[in-house]
Amino acid sequence: MTRQLHLNVNILNAGVFGGSWRFPGTDALASYGIDHYTSIAKKAEQAKLDAVFLADGPLLDPSIRHRTGNNLEPTTVLARVAAQTEAIGLIGTLSSSYNDPDEIARRLGDLDHISGGRFGWNVVTTAGPIAARNFGREGEPDHALRYRRAATLVERVVADWAARTEQVSPQGRPVVVQAGGSSDGRKLASRVGEVIFSADQDIDHARAFRAELRDGARQFGRNPDDIVVLPGLSTVLGSTEAEARERRELLDSLLPDAYARARLAGQLGFPLDGLSDDEPIPAELLRDPDLADGSQTFYRVVREIIEKENPTLGQLLKKLSGGGGHRIVVGTPEQVADDIERWFRYGAADGFNVMPDVLPSGFDDFADHLVPELQRRGLFRTDYEGTTLRGHLGLGLPSAPAPADRHLVSAG
Repeated sequence: MTRQLHLNVNILNAGVFGGSWRFPGTDALASYGIDHYTSIAKKAEQAKLDAVFLADGPLLDPSIRHRTGNNLEPTTVLARVAAQTEAIGLIGTLSSSYNDPDEIARRLGDLDHISGGRFGWNVVTTAGPIAARNFGREGEPDHALRYRRAATLVERVVADWAARTEQVSPQGRPVVVQAGGSSDGRKLASRVGEVIFSADQDIDHARAFRAELRDGARQFGRNPDDIVVLPGLSTVLGSTEAEARERRELLDSLLPDAYARARLAGQLGFPLDGLSDDEPIPAELLRDPDLADGSQTFYRVVREIIEKENPTLGQLLKKLSGGGGHRIVVGTPEQVADDIERWFRYGAADGFNVMPDVLPSGFDDFADHLVPELQRRGLFRTDYEGTTLRGHLGLGLPSAPAPADRHLVSAG
């Protein structure tokens, strides 16, 4: 069978752009209601996407002053989505740092069972001090410790799923999704990940990243074809190139400056106070990505932009547009399809975790105009062949690991 793309839609509140909630015709508070998620999921199922994807963090985020947040807990949302859809996959983000393995194994395993084998768990180690404070801690755990705990916790959860004799999922057990491009993150992905959500601006780096993960999987005795790499991709679509660029310019103008600066400062790990928009980021403040706290993935992406382009602060804020560092492609459906096809055929991606600029309008454009273009090119399915997430992704059921050490995950 000819290799085809895998596509998820990331239902990220009002859209990936920091000012998306202010876009004309958009309900700024829609992400506070369940219909926002179910309606997009139904649209995604009509377009035959692999899955809907929900990001999340166990925190009370002060950036709510400047943009709407992800306001409903993922498994709660996905249980409702499961009841209103039939085949589309359901991927939810839950922290390995702030959840108990026995509880999370039961909760996620039950959701996989009642959805008919459509669930995937996006494992995140949860960077940043805000979540730590939300759990009464003075600071976040060390980066390497978070990833050691994640590997142990995931192996224990998967072993618990594999040991189930009742309420067994039609797909065997949930799909393990993992996001993280740091050295520790790549090791975790090679060890336990099945779908890898990545961030990359450069096609050659993305290709090398995918090859590294496949080689790493071999070293752990895994089949490299059992890893699906999906870089994040933000799309801004228009019926003409000029229309798409006008939409992007409007979104840039709607970006709250305080939000954009605070988000970038959090990614870089140092304050931007006193730095004007026409000044570049001081090179002497940049660190090696493997030594950075917080999300090393996004730190690396932003640092590479700074090193390659030497933008002013204002130019960098505009390039990121409050979206954190995922690649943004602007153009007609045909132009964006060209870009997607180029990355796919080059071996830089197995598909994409799509983050539309504005929800729901940006995803409506994607589903109504871009997906048919990809189907016309033979790059994407025209119908589902099964009803499980593993089936959509073409993944088998790997052997379960031996039960993990309970000490590390109990220590939290």
